[in-house]
Amino acid sequence: MPAHDPQMLKGVLGLLLLSMLATGDNYGYGLVTQLRAAGFDDLAEGTVYPGLTRLESAGLLESHLVRSDSGPARKYYRLTPAGHAELAARRTAWEHLVQSVHTATATALITGETA
Repeated sequence: MPAHDPQMLKGVLGLLLLSMLATGDNYGYGLVTQLRAAGFDDLAEGTVYPGLTRLESAGLLESHLVRSDSGPARKYYRLTPAGHAELAARRTAWEHLVQSVHTATATALITGETA
């Protein structure tokens, strides 16, 4: 079993990418490396690139090419103003979701309910 449920990861990938790009411009593989360092060891590169494309298509990211000394130019991404606003909204939604899950699971433990 993977360390992270792929469906859960897919649901929060946008939040993760927006959060990481809020700290500065980065390219796809750089984001993959950061996510793996943060504990997403089983993250496939093929998961990140479509996520970046979706965010860019939605107007939340913009991209630009930067020449590389070690190969072809890299496509770097940065948040747009809409991306910053979306990040704030997603963080609030995430915090609410986590609190609701915590409340529901804690209530089930207290009452002794199990699935």
